[in-house]
Amino acid sequence: MAEALKVCVVGHTNTGKTSFVRTLLQNTSFGEVSDRPSTTRDVRRAELKLGDEVVLEIFDTPGLEDGLGLYEYLQSLQADQDMSRHNGPEQIRVFLKTPAAKEDFEQEAKVLRQLLQVDAAFYLIDCRDPVLPKYQDELDILRRCGKPILPVLNFTAHADQQSAAWQQALAQVNLHGWIEFDTVSLPEHGDSEIFQHLATLLPNHRTHLQTIQQQRQLQAQQRVVAARREISELLLDVAAYSERIANDELDQLNHITAAMEQRVVAREQRSVTAILQIFGFPANAATLQRLAVGQQAWQAPLFAPETLKEFGIKASKGIVTGGAAGAGFDLMVGGLSLGAGTIIGAAAGGLWQSWQQYGRRIKHAVQGHSEIHIQPEIIRLLAARQQQLVQALMRRGHAAITPLSLVNENAEFHEPARFKLFLARARAHPQWSTLNQEKFDDSLERSQCLRLLD
Repeated sequence: MAEALKVCVVGHTNTGKTSFVRTLLQNTSFGEVSDRPSTTRDVRRAELKLGDEVVLEIFDTPGLEDGLGLYEYLQSLQADQDMSRHNGPEQIRVFLKTPAAKEDFEQEAKVLRQLLQVDAAFYLIDCRDPVLPKYQDELDILRRCGKPILPVLNFTAHADQQSAAWQQALAQVNLHGWIEFDTVSLPEHGDSEIFQHLATLLPNHRTHLQTIQQQRQLQAQQRVVAARREISELLLDVAAYSERIANDELDQLNHITAAMEQRVVAREQRSVTAILQIFGFPANAATLQRLAVGQQAWQAPLFAPETLKEFGIKASKGIVTGGAAGAGFDLMVGGLSLGAGTIIGAAAGGLWQSWQQYGRRIKHAVQGHSEIHIQPEIIRLLAARQQQLVQALMRRGHAAITPLSLVNENAEFHEPARFKLFLARARAHPQWSTLNQEKFDDSLERSQCLRLLD
């Protein structure tokens, strides 16, 4: 591949420049993201890699603070030194040698010095702000460096965004190419448009940028495939999970169901953490939180029929009538709760409530034992929640600093065509679950069962 391109990210202070770099890098730890102005005080370099190869060098620059003052100073400097009005880069180089570049306009000088050394620049715009003279002066100054500039309209998902006004203002200074790219809530096409527009601005590097774009799209697809595999592993672990209880030890049912609940909750937490890692987010981007069952806003457990219905999942009679069989708390992930003893569903909950209705299987077990399984409705619910998590992460920018909150609105489990066959096979092979106490069997047959969810 060709030599790495060099681009810098410029703009007024606090417009989301570092956030933009984080999202491009898919790295939540780059720089500092804050609502405080002038968070970035020096130029910071980052690398965008494809494999082990650096394909893009990105320079995050300090915010421009006094565009009005610098514009007036450059005008006076041009008049005093009789510089060519048509040689913008020379005007900037002369300015950088003046004492003012080290004093009154120190931050602006850092930006301009870097801009002279790169191939192109992204000009970040907080489109919640109105178009003000100071921003227009900034653009005039930046354009004097003679580098291609791609305006990026940030925070376009905000209710108060003024994208139309900014587009008109950019056209007035002959910048007709721009992109809308919210660094917190990504567009559906991800970052593809960024590289498409850069290829237009840098025709000599078009092939290089197209390769980057294609590889980024491939990486995005691979992340989704890996996340789906993680979900399949979770569902197989829970679907194949079972515990045996002797007919003459029914007094231990409460203890067994509580232990099963805890293992399933911990298993889902591992899945959430793994999916967050796949998409390049830290473990605290979405957390499983403790929540009291009787808290005012969460009177009903997640596995109540009303809650399952929100995901398009019909509850069985056992879940409708059964109660908590050994858990005194619920766990939550981003606003959705997993837990209470109803996780065991019809068999355990119903048996605890009504021996006559649900105890027949245990009472008549041939070998004097019965198997307790996780109900299919609960497995469907786990799948729905994980699907929702993946969809949210696909649209989440790496500049987002607030924890991910999943809500039930319009949530739905999209059931694979062979889901029922998957459940039947998984339940028949408890050795396929890492949650079981017996020896784990990672066989070819198990892999074939996982592929039923593709």
